[in-house]
This record gives sequence, structure tokens and C-alpha cells, in this order.
Amino acid sequence: MPSCLGMYVQDNLIKYAKVSKDHDKIKVDSFGVKFYENINEAIKQVVEETYSYKTPISINLEQEIYNYFDMFALLNKTDLQKAIKTEFDAFCQDKGYNPNAFEKRSAVVPNIDDKQKLKVIHVSENKIEFSKMLQLFSGYKLAAVSPISMTISNLKEFEPKQNYLIVNIEDQTTVTTIIDQQIYNIETIPQGSKEFLEKLNMIENSYSKAYEICKNSTIYTMETTEGTGNNEYLQYIVPTLYKIVQEIQKIKERFPKIDNIYLTGMGTVINNIDLYFKEYFKESKVEILKPFFLEDKMNINIKDYIEVNSAIALALQGLGLGIKNLNFMKRDWKTELKTLLSSDVNMKDIKMPKFNFKLKNKNVNLKSKVDLSGELDRVERLLLRDCAVVLIVIIMYSVGSSILVKQINAKIKETDDVTLYANSQLSLANSDSSKVNERTKDYQKYKTNLENVSSAIETKRSRKNQITTMLNKIVYNIPKEVQLTEIKNTETTDSGKTVQHIIIHAQSTKYEQLAYFKAKMKNANVLDNITSTEGQKDGEYVKIIIEGDLKTY
Repeated sequence: MPSCLGMYVQDNLIKYAKVSKDHDKIKVDSFGVKFYENINEAIKQVVEETYSYKTPISINLEQEIYNYFDMFALLNKTDLQKAIKTEFDAFCQDKGYNPNAFEKRSAVVPNIDDKQKLKVIHVSENKIEFSKMLQLFSGYKLAAVSPISMTISNLKEFEPKQNYLIVNIEDQTTVTTIIDQQIYNIETIPQGSKEFLEKLNMIENSYSKAYEICKNSTIYTMETTEGTGNNEYLQYIVPTLYKIVQEIQKIKERFPKIDNIYLTGMGTVINNIDLYFKEYFKESKVEILKPFFLEDKMNINIKDYIEVNSAIALALQGLGLGIKNLNFMKRDWKTELKTLLSSDVNMKDIKMPKFNFKLKNKNVNLKSKVDLSGELDRVERLLLRDCAVVLIVIIMYSVGSSILVKQINAKIKETDDVTLYANSQLSLANSDSSKVNERTKDYQKYKTNLENVSSAIETKRSRKNQITTMLNKIVYNIPKEVQLTEIKNTETTDSGKTVQHIIIHAQSTKYEQLAYFKAKMKNANVLDNITSTEGQKDGEYVKIIIEGDLKTY
């Protein structure tokens, strides 16, 4: 009975499920969630605990990129592949990417907006990141590497002419749109379980405790006015869920009526999350995504199974369900040829057949053992010649294939070298760009400082001229019997502008002379906004204070 170990890997934890398939019967043999600090050790533990030493393993991509291309439906397979490559190359050129730096797969579905066209869902993964994932499982039997957004649909059998959304709330949230039994669109929402798990981890200093808090938290809804659990932590959870709801509403508006919304992923461990979503999507049926092979009457805790839905979906992909050409581990003809040529053929294991036929009324028995020690008869010579021809063909094929493999390997190495060189040059360019940006910032700072200094110098120069002009006007308009005892220059701020405020202390034995002086100051426009105090008697002198703003000339 074939089986597969699905492992959904994300930051800090691994979800795993070992699934076996016997004809149409599917069974989950073991499953769980494991938090880790050392991912290599965690993978080893999962394999040991599930007794999956020789079991094929199916894992998820981590940082895949989705692109969508419209193609004419009349294109043949070869032209379609060329057109897809052209579209992706154009995308890479626009983004400044190297198209050879990506592993690529694609799926083709009918275009719901134009029957004359096809919609291509193109999935790509950076080769460096892909290699890192493969390296983690280098010592194991890795059978499939697939995007979880595409494989999650393996968990449900969809009805024709019905439209669905699968909302997978993991580290990030992915929304898979299914139109008439076919995956039609993938959207990634940045918010997900990682956002509130990190907040809870900061409080508890443990991701496993944060996870348990989520499992024990209950969301209050219109249908449930009472609840249990650690609901004091909802303040860290609900805002993230609300953001997800808002983004789903935007996605939902772009497609025909959505009949069902299925929730899955880590977010579904929160109690009443389906009821929470129902309050926002009343026109659609909202429910938790349950694997199609699980029956309600089974003596199991279905919620525990749903907790590892992503891992189950990956295991089903490894068992042959889902879209076949989205497996990034699927080898091309080059790899298959290399494997074939590297296989050893042991001639000792080849058994000659036994022939029995009649020749001139005599029974002739050709046994598998041919005696070559004596003189060869006609039949032995024929057999020896045929064997020699076959041997020569095999040798020629092996030599030719070896040369071809060497040439292919040389091209692969050349491509890898070019990729590495391009990546190194890109890194240098990014480094130079950072230095240029830093120097630009420094230059901008120096320029701003210089402008500020120049502005300050110009302001002081203008103010110096203004004060000189003001003093000349005062001297020209002051009466002989008025004495100036003090002149102050102060700064005030009015509506964000700095204003020079002048205060003049004057005295005279005659009050009318001071009034005359004040009038002359106003008429001559010596200052703006002139005010003065009432005259105060101090001995034989009357003293006043005249204030105003320095005029700008």
C-alpha cells in the first residue's frame, strides 16, 4: 500500500501527516505539529517518529511567485510553451530579474472572460531558495515539491458549475479561487498567523505556548455571546483576522458569485473562526475545510486532522492527486537520461530463453547454456553474431549517450557559472547602489546645511541694513527735547515666521513731546504694529515705552 509523508515547513514549526492510499481508500496513519529551533533535527525527528525512513516525502515551496498570462486557445502545445516563456522573460526583464535563475511550472485553464483565450497560471521559484529546500531533505526520499496554494485543493471534491474560495491562514494567508472545478487564481495576503503568533510570543517567550493560546482562544460572535478560553489575547488576534477579511472581500468582488468559502491553516485552531467569517460573508456558505475522505461518524477528533490540512494536502500530491505538472521535483528528460545511463547492467542476470522446435522431423533443443569450447555449429555462429551486433550497438549507444551527457553537464555548468556571476554582479551593483544612495544622502544633507547657513547669513545681512535704516529714521524724526534711554532688539515668532521686535525706552520733561515723537514714528513708518505705554512720571521726567516690529525693506 503506497504512502507519502507530507511536511509543511514554515518559520518555527513543521506540520506533518503520513497518508496511505489503498485503491480508493485514503488513511492518515500519523500526524502532528512540531516546533523547532534546529530544522534539520526536527525533520529527522519527524521521519523517525513516523517510521518514514524509506517513505516518499512531499514538501511545499516557500517563496513562489505567481504570474498570469492570457494565451490564444488555438496555439499548439509547442507554441504555447514558447509563448509562456516569452511572457515570463518579459516579466523578468521588467523587474530586472534573470529568467534563468528560476525553476518554473505552469497550469492552463479556460479563460472565463474570453472563450477564445486560455489563462496560464505560472509558478516560479528562485533556484537558490529551491536548492536550500532540497538541501534540507538531501538524505531523504523527496518525491514532490509543490506550491501549497495549488495543492490545498486536493482536500476537497468540488461540484461542477460552483465557485469556491479556499482561505489558507498560515504564516501568510493564501486565497485559492476555484471556478467550475478548476483552480483559477491565487492571491497572497501578507497578514497571517505569523503576525499574531509573534505578538503572543513576545508575551510568553515561547512559540509553542503562543500556539496553544490560539487553540484555547474563542472569538465572540453574534451567534455566540458566551465563550471560554483565553479571550484576553483576542486583542492580538482579531485585528489580523479583520485585515484578512477586508482583503478577501476585495478578491471576492473580482469573480462571479462565490458559493462556498473554506477556511484552513493554522488560523482554524481558533474557536469560532468560521462564525466570525460568516458575519462578513453572509451571501456565501462559510465552513472549515475538512478532508473529503474523513467521515463524521469516524471515531476521531476531526479538528486535530484539520490542524495539519496543509501537510495532508502535500501528502496527497505525493500520492498522485492534484495537478501533476506542478511538482517541482518532476525530472525532465535530461535527468532521466542521466539516471538511465548511470544504471549498471549485470549480464549474469540475463537468462537465455529455451527454444524447442522441429527440424526435419527432429527435435532441436536450444538451451540457455551455449558451449563455445568446441567447433561452432551454424546456430551457435548465428547467435554469436547477433550477440556481437547487439553488444556493438549497446557500446555505441553508451559512448554516444556519455558524450551527450557530458555536453549537457557542460552546458548546465556553464549556465550555473553565468547565473553565479550574474548574481555576484547583481550583489556588487546593489552594494554600489547603496553606497551611491548613502553619498547622495550625505550630499543632500551638506547641501541643506549650506542653504541654511546661506539663508542665515542673508537674513543677518538684511536685518543689519534694516536696523541701520530704522536708526536713521529715528534720528531724523526725534524731537530735541526727547531722549532715548534704551533700544532693544528681540525675536518673536508669528505664524511660524521669525520677526524682529524693537523696544524703545524714551523720556522727556514734557509729555506732549513724547506724544509728538510717537506720532512721528507712526507717520514715518519707522516700525510696523507700533504700540506704546502710557506716560509715567519719574521725578522731573515722563517716561514711555514704544514697541513695534522691524520693517522689511
